[in-house]
Amino acid sequence: MSQSLQRALTILVELGEDPKTLDQLAARLEVHKSTVLRLLQTMEADRFVTHDTGHRYTLGSRLFELANHALERRDVRTLGRPHLEALNAATGQTVHLATYESGEAIYIDKLDATRSVRMYSRVGRPAPLHCTAVGKVLVAAHPRAQWRTIAERLDYHPFTERTVRTPEQYLAELDRVAAQGFAEDHEEHESFVNCVAVPVHDGTGAVVAALSVSVPDVLLDHEQVLGLLPQVRATAEAISAELGWSPRTEPRPADRSKGTP
Repeated sequence: MSQSLQRALTILVELGEDPKTLDQLAARLEVHKSTVLRLLQTMEADRFVTHDTGHRYTLGSRLFELANHALERRDVRTLGRPHLEALNAATGQTVHLATYESGEAIYIDKLDATRSVRMYSRVGRPAPLHCTAVGKVLVAAHPRAQWRTIAERLDYHPFTERTVRTPEQYLAELDRVAAQGFAEDHEEHESFVNCVAVPVHDGTGAVVAALSVSVPDVLLDHEQVLGLLPQVRATAEAISAELGWSPRTEPRPADRSKGTP
C-alpha cells in the first residue's frame, strides 16, 4: 500500500473516533504538519473530511453517502441464507425469514425441517400479523404511536382457540414482544405448531426482517421450542452483523428459555 494512501486511511480511522486538530493528526502519523495538511486538503476537496472554525477536522458527508450506499446493497436474504442453513442444520426444524411490506409480513426465505412434515408457509406468501411470531416481531419494531393504527385494521381471523381476537389483546402482545425482545406463536396459527422469532437489524439499527423457527408439538413442546431461542437469536445477530449492525452495550431482555419469568 502506498504511503500516502496508508496515511489517508489512518486519518479517516482517527477522525472516526473523535475530531482532531492538525497538530494531533501530525503527531499520530509522526510526520510534518505540511504533509498532513496536503492530505487533508485533498480529502476535503472530495468531502471525505471537513473542518470547523476551530480547525478541528471531522469525517465528511461523502463517507456517510458511501456507507449508506453500501448498506442499501446488502440484501438480507442473500446474506442471511448461509446462516439460515446453519440454523436449519443445527436444529433440524423449519426456519423462516420474513419482512414487512405494504402492511403485511411476507416470507422471503424458508428452509423446511429435516426431521418432520413440511409446513403450509411458502416464500412470497403473507404471514398473519396477529398470530405469527414473525408478524409480531415486525409490528413491534414500529414506533409505538403506530401500533394502535395497525392493530385496529387487522382481521383477527381465529385460526385456533389460542389466536388473539381483539386489538387490545394484540397491543398487550406487542408490549410483551417489545419488552422481552422476541415473539412466540404458541399454537396460535396452527394448533399443532409452536414458533419463536427474533428481529434482524441493519446497520442503522432498524429491524429489517424477522427470523423464526417453527416446530410441530409432536417433536418439541412449547418450552422446548423456547429452549431454541439462544440459537435463533445468535443466528439473527450474525445476519445483522453482515448488514453492518453492532449490538448495543446495554443488557438485552432475558431469555424465558433460561427460566426467567
